[in-house]
Amino acid sequence: MARAETEERIDMEVVVDAYGEEERAMGWYTYLGDKLAFPFRARCVAERRSSPLQQGEVVEVTGMAPAEDCEHDMLVDVRWQGRLLAVPLSQLGRIAVDEATQEAIDDWHYWVARGYEF
Repeated sequence: MARAETEERIDMEVVVDAYGEEERAMGWYTYLGDKLAFPFRARCVAERRSSPLQQGEVVEVTGMAPAEDCEHDMLVDVRWQGRLLAVPLSQLGRIAVDEATQEAIDDWHYWVARGYEF
């Protein structure tokens, strides 16, 4: 997908009419909640100090974490070693997901990679 198309989709669907950090976070939360088809499998593509996942681990993503947990980063609930954890979506790569889920995950990864913040 072209960078311009991704930027336009984010501007027009995710952060449109969002004038502050809280509104941008809510825009992303709503967009991802609407587009991601839960549950889906994902692979850890990057280790984070705040997460127990190791690179290469596969988890089942069951939903978005509660909105109050997503004020600074987009977190998703995953099943991991018999527990439910909230981990950063940016830490996960998709495995065999539908087109809308793929696009939404790719949009979030693009946003994070560009250094954009709420």
